[in-house]
Amino acid sequence: MHDPNDPRDGAELPPTEPFTTVPDAVEAGPAPARAAAAPASLASRAWGGVLTSIRTHPSTWLVAAVACAFVVIGAGAFAAGASAAPEQPAALTAPAPSSHSASATPSASATPTPSATPTPTVTPRPTANPAAPAEALKTCSVAAEAADGRLGTLEAQVMDAKTGEVLFDRNGTTPAPTASIMKTITAAGALAALGSETKIATTVVKGAKPGQVVLVGGGDPTLSRGNGSWFQGAPTLTDLAAQVKAAWNADPANAGQPITEVVTDASLFGGPMWQSSWDEQEERVNQGSTAYIAALMVDGDKQDPTKLESPRGTDPVGTAGQAFAQALGGNVTVSSGTAPSGAKQLGVVYSQPVSTLLNEALENSDNTVMEMLARLTAIKEGAGNTFTAIDAGEKAALKTLGVDTTGLTIVDGSGLSADNRVPPSFFTKFMIKVLNRESGLGLIYDSLPVAGQTGTLAAQYGRFQGDSAVAAGHVHAKTGWIVGGYTLAGIIDAKDGTELTFAIYALGNVGDSAKSAIDSLAAAIYTCGGNLSNS
Repeated sequence: MHDPNDPRDGAELPPTEPFTTVPDAVEAGPAPARAAAAPASLASRAWGGVLTSIRTHPSTWLVAAVACAFVVIGAGAFAAGASAAPEQPAALTAPAPSSHSASATPSASATPTPSATPTPTVTPRPTANPAAPAEALKTCSVAAEAADGRLGTLEAQVMDAKTGEVLFDRNGTTPAPTASIMKTITAAGALAALGSETKIATTVVKGAKPGQVVLVGGGDPTLSRGNGSWFQGAPTLTDLAAQVKAAWNADPANAGQPITEVVTDASLFGGPMWQSSWDEQEERVNQGSTAYIAALMVDGDKQDPTKLESPRGTDPVGTAGQAFAQALGGNVTVSSGTAPSGAKQLGVVYSQPVSTLLNEALENSDNTVMEMLARLTAIKEGAGNTFTAIDAGEKAALKTLGVDTTGLTIVDGSGLSADNRVPPSFFTKFMIKVLNRESGLGLIYDSLPVAGQTGTLAAQYGRFQGDSAVAAGHVHAKTGWIVGGYTLAGIIDAKDGTELTFAIYALGNVGDSAKSAIDSLAAAIYTCGGNLSNS
């Protein structure tokens, strides 16, 4: 087998050393006496001398015998090779005779022999192309953390953000419910379709009848009554009512005519207001995380507007109309309808920019805000104004960012639906764009909760505590939970400096303890970094 590190491999082999003949042993004595002896007597005496010498110097003769054996074997091998060699061309001639006899006894009839056997030509072995450098073997395993039973059916993938190499994968290409990590997709769509600086308007125009004004909802869930709100810098009905009264009184056509009716116009969004796959009792009442989705509402339709989550009502549009009527003062009734075409504007208030809304919604996992933005994205992309338009609207917006949405099923903007289908592998690729701040997506990175520190990954929620605290401050990720699944997706600044994108789904019959198991796996990934093994 070729070894590129062996200096001998592929080099020309050294020429074979020619075999040498060991000289016959001769008896000591005066040379003239040996020369004068008759041939028969000489042979007899020589044989006797040999026997004597063997008895006298047995070790010397043993060495000589072994050497002779090698000579015979070598000569036989050479002869066999010569007989198998191709026939030489006739033009070649034999080598010239040597001046030295091969025999120790001079003889006129002795046949001269070549001085040396020609050295066979050795063809160098071909040198193989150098092998490509092998990648370093990944040796850091998170198999134990991935096998934690609290994770249920695990789907996960980890990618090196710089190289795009998948370092770890467990069913990572299988589409599955996302829970609230869907909000990162919704955020990207909103940034692409609406723009980060867009503000959502709530307007009031003059109605078709005397004394009538129309409150037109623009899809802003943060519109506040004005006496305290969870949303910082939220527009207020108090401010809007003041604008309307001033404009009404300044119009001579209204002289002597007070405002007597508020018409609520929420026609920007189509029905239904509740997604059929959502658990209404859990989300609207028990958790208080999600309102009926309407283009007009006040304080997120919460019972307690100062809290992130509070039980929501069943008529957000009517509630907003009543609150505005109270802000106007006097005897004002409320009805529903639509604004007349080309009606005069009497007042307008604006939400905070989309960038601010996304920052708060991603950090705190606000379902209602994200649903409103998903609907506005669908409208902007011309896909429609209902839940069923969200899939096409989001995909159209994401396409402008160069995001591949093949195989995705997007049912809502919050991730509440168990019918959403997105594989972990989508998020590992998508988060590279977020990390690299492509097309303004850096806003999403800046809004992601930080392990053990902010948002839904803060210590107050029990995240990244105990042994998992080693990764505190180094995991920027969106959390997710629905019945039947817990998720986490984002970016890990690993211990060795490697930047990793990841998504972890714990699916099936899982409980709240799945969050700790997810944190343990993410912390182990942080520790392994670029040395993370898929074993």
